Amino acid sequence: MSNPFAWLAEPLDSNQPAKKFFNLNKLGDVRYGRLPFSIKVLLEAAVRNCDEFLVKKEDVENILSWNVMQNKNVEVPFNPARVILQDLTGVPAVVDFAAMRDAVKKLGGDPEKINPICPADLVIDHSIQVDFNRRSDSLQKNQELEFERNKERFEFLKWGSKAFHNMKIIPPGSGIVHQVNLEYLARVVFDQNGYYYPDSLVGTDSHTTMIDGLGVLGWGVGGIEAEAVMLGQPISMVLPKVVGYKLMGNPHPLVTSTDIVLTVTKHLRQVGVVGKFVEFFGPGVAQLSIADRATIANMCPEYGATAAFFPVDEVSIGYLIQTGRDEEKIKHIKNYLVAVGMFRDFNNSAQDPDFTQVVELDLHTVVPCCSGPKRPQDKVAVSEMKKDFETCLGAKQGFKGFSVAPDRHTDRVKFVHNGSDFELTHGSVVIAAITSCTNTSNPSVMLGAGLLAKKAVDAGLTVKPYIKTSLSPGSGVVTYYLRESGVMPYLAQLGFDVVGYGCMTCIGNSGPLPEPVAEAITQGDLIAVGVLSGNRNFEGRIHPNTRANYLASPPLVIAYAIAGTIRIDFEIEPLGVNAEGKEIFLRDLWPTRDEIQAVEHQYVIPGMFKEVYQKIETVNESWNALDAPSDTLYTWNPKSTYIKSPPFFENLTLELEPPKSIADAYVLLNLGDSVTTDHISPAGNIARNSPAARYLTTRSLTPREFNSYGSRRGNDAVMVRGTFANIRLSNKFINKQAPQTIHFPSGETLDVFDAAERYKQAGHPLIVLTGKEYGSGSSRDWAAKGPFLLGIKAILAESYERIHRSNLVGMGVIPLQYLPGEDAESLGLTGRERYTIVIPEELAPRMKVQIKLDTGKTFQAIMRFDTDVELTYFRNGGILNYMIRKMAS
Repeated sequence: MSNPFAWLAEPLDSNQPAKKFFNLNKLGDVRYGRLPFSIKVLLEAAVRNCDEFLVKKEDVENILSWNVMQNKNVEVPFNPARVILQDLTGVPAVVDFAAMRDAVKKLGGDPEKINPICPADLVIDHSIQVDFNRRSDSLQKNQELEFERNKERFEFLKWGSKAFHNMKIIPPGSGIVHQVNLEYLARVVFDQNGYYYPDSLVGTDSHTTMIDGLGVLGWGVGGIEAEAVMLGQPISMVLPKVVGYKLMGNPHPLVTSTDIVLTVTKHLRQVGVVGKFVEFFGPGVAQLSIADRATIANMCPEYGATAAFFPVDEVSIGYLIQTGRDEEKIKHIKNYLVAVGMFRDFNNSAQDPDFTQVVELDLHTVVPCCSGPKRPQDKVAVSEMKKDFETCLGAKQGFKGFSVAPDRHTDRVKFVHNGSDFELTHGSVVIAAITSCTNTSNPSVMLGAGLLAKKAVDAGLTVKPYIKTSLSPGSGVVTYYLRESGVMPYLAQLGFDVVGYGCMTCIGNSGPLPEPVAEAITQGDLIAVGVLSGNRNFEGRIHPNTRANYLASPPLVIAYAIAGTIRIDFEIEPLGVNAEGKEIFLRDLWPTRDEIQAVEHQYVIPGMFKEVYQKIETVNESWNALDAPSDTLYTWNPKSTYIKSPPFFENLTLELEPPKSIADAYVLLNLGDSVTTDHISPAGNIARNSPAARYLTTRSLTPREFNSYGSRRGNDAVMVRGTFANIRLSNKFINKQAPQTIHFPSGETLDVFDAAERYKQAGHPLIVLTGKEYGSGSSRDWAAKGPFLLGIKAILAESYERIHRSNLVGMGVIPLQYLPGEDAESLGLTGRERYTIVIPEELAPRMKVQIKLDTGKTFQAIMRFDTDVELTYFRNGGILNYMIRKMAS
């Protein structure tokens, strides 16, 4: 179909008539100038891709009328310019593509049609673990183990890079996906197929939003949805409301970007921005570097928004120059954005667009803070940390409570480590990790940590040897400027050696604690602490032995490591005492913003970025040496415990069957609020007594070879057994935290997988009851695939995290939501009933359906298929089935 807006296309530069752009100003529509900058990106994509089939003129009109249509639940399509993946979500995506090629061939179609149309970049960054630390060879040892454990996965990904066109793979050891995206992959403006257009993306990691800090609109989607985008499908989304977040003032000289983002996170959680875009504006934005903006955008999932957008301005252009981007490209980027009305001056209030709502923050009011002990939105001022933790100790079990009896608050457990005597108590720090894309991409906080380390070492302070310290930079550039600025030896002296390039501790790849430490924690039932510069601290995520985990800036990570406890008031208590007996306070060591900026200006230079990134795809010799086939169809190895053809498409036919009602379902689990994807599908270690461990043992693997759940996402047999296998799962059917449930026909308490298997063998469908914010946390397609394979037909929740609801839709699992004001308690549901969910023949978005219980009770719930496209996926049994039928017909 021809594009009805083709008349808008014109050359950007008269000297290059073949290179055009869609000049939206030629619409001559005053509404365009009032649109939020983030909505302008959606509009441009709709105009450029309008074909009156997937994208219609009506869609363009709806986006132009955003000010009116934002309140009308209008569905619009969006074609992102590209897709980004990391390996934990990338491996299952490539497994699905390989299986889809098999299915298309089986149905008589051309398997080559299963191929990325939309450019895709996959960065391998989630596989490396902190097995070794505090050694000069930690990096080498951890990388060797990474390859030893993941050789099969890496060979499979290398096959994918050869078998599929339009897919670039960044090898392990290069950095963290979002930092590599920011420093290297981001185009800001695409120059492709004769057109300039805004860079935009979706990613299979919820922190994809980090790129919004550079003015590239992006957000996280489920792996299943990303696969459809890669195959050329637009995303179907409800036209979002846009909250304008006005920043004013200057940050205090001692405040870091981490303090700002934790403050913003708590503030926006209180405002309520779930499902909305947040767009930053105001003179305060001009005071923030791109690294600061990226830090704030990174934690967008923690405050619940879809995107956290900072439009491109002169600071953005300066960052492109600093990171060594091509000068000619930078010139075209600015010229294009100016021409299309998307270049921002934050000091010019006349450019401020219309917003759904405006909220404000004075940056001068931000104070140093952390977040925890169990959620990223639970901000605590550093001055209140000691008091807050001690209150949490005795408080009722919950997000801010551990139910430790008052007479146990001072319990101590002695232990011996490497021949020396030590003791632990509640609040003892046992993990201190400078990690995660949130902070390691930001030179100001990384150099701040380095300068603090130098002052601490010069003052004679040390970190206790049993504390598991680590530094995992987001790219080789970080190591480069830490080394060149002279702070690396001081970081290493305090135990913060480089242990690897990847997410590591932030996603639970923290590796084992020293055995005497783990035994002391278990013996005393202690609330031990992890402190990390990450973005997530959900219970059970960082390490099984750290029940309290706090997010903090890199300098504060070092400070708490030196203190050895979270129970310290830095204002009145010293960090330590040096050899001369002098008390050293944190204020004596803390570097000022001016100190940090002077070092940054001198040492963070374009040449570093160019040198690191020009060889990024070839520098890893282990990756280069991997041998992988390039056949169109993948040859599955039945002996592999990492890569297995999934059963999703085994009985797929070209003909559609009408959806059926769910009859007499049992409740597999009865859960509470804020059940995260870590609870549903953990990424960390495989417990030795778990169903997944039993399966791997039957395949002749030893516990040392189990690796993590995240690394085995290419094998459905492991992942289905790992579903709801988090040791911190709180199921109301049993009176303890455990990955177990009651199998009601027998009355037995079983592991969740074993109970589901019994129900499946008897032909019983299953549902799950849960509370608010179901599926919050990391974007994980296995948090939907696993329940699907367990036989769960529907989830009944009070509310859903956006990406997880999308993933459930993608797998054909029905997301049901209680009516407003209702929940399990108000309806008197115990979960011991049997549920019949009546699915009518005529379906509509967000329709109400009847739920009948075997007790005779009946109530209604909202079926959360929010768009007509989502209903199409449901009728097909999921988005992948829909794509296979489309490609095979």
